[in-house]
Amino acid sequence: MTSNEVLRAAILGAGLSHETLAERVGVDQKTVERWVAGGRIPHRRTRLTVAQALGKDDVVLWPQTADEPQALRAAQAELVQLFPNRGSVPAQCWYELAGSAVETIDLLAYAASFLHDALPGFTDLLAERARTGTRVRLLFGDPTSEAVALRGEEEGIGDLLAGRCSLSWNYFRELLKEPGVEARQHGTTLYNSIFRFDDDILVNTHAYGVPASHSPVLHIRRLPGGRLFSHYVACIEDVWTEGQGRSRPHHAARPEGM
Repeated sequence: MTSNEVLRAAILGAGLSHETLAERVGVDQKTVERWVAGGRIPHRRTRLTVAQALGKDDVVLWPQTADEPQALRAAQAELVQLFPNRGSVPAQCWYELAGSAVETIDLLAYAASFLHDALPGFTDLLAERARTGTRVRLLFGDPTSEAVALRGEEEGIGDLLAGRCSLSWNYFRELLKEPGVEARQHGTTLYNSIFRFDDDILVNTHAYGVPASHSPVLHIRRLPGGRLFSHYVACIEDVWTEGQGRSRPHHAARPEGM
């Protein structure tokens, strides 16, 4: 069997050795060495423990396990609810998810102006969470980007989408002054708007020529061994990285270029 170089890199990236990983997982050091050098695949419970210790999804470390029945059931169980459109998501759901977030709130969209227009006090709630130590990241569209212009054309609203992006940055201008709040503009093609609140994510799907508000929303909750939550978190991180260089310091009034 071939060696597992992904696992080897993950161990090094976590600052661990085979010995320290073995101690954390509760196995013999030689067992870890067999996973790495011999490509051995541990039992699912052990895989999940290793993945947690390394801060990785277990299917990333062992891709050949992705189609196991247990893994598929875990992914299916992550889907809490399917809403037929964004308007059918109760306002209380947004408030409860944001209000209970302790570690992370990530908002990825083009404009997401509904967060201000349809959810009174939501910006204040984000500010309150930031003051208590929750990391809040805003990742909205660059009004001057090609991706925003194209999406506006596809929806048949032209430059109105760019105007909505500008409006959203104006709505959140005061929030950006709060310590713990970060913001980046992006010019990425979005196939979903994604709103993360700790271990819960609302994924607003996009369809060609249709406003995001008319498309379904998936409520997903992280479960051990699941695939959906980590899949969409990775999307947020990728777009955040693409927006690098457009972030503003906490005391700034608005993102660069606005």
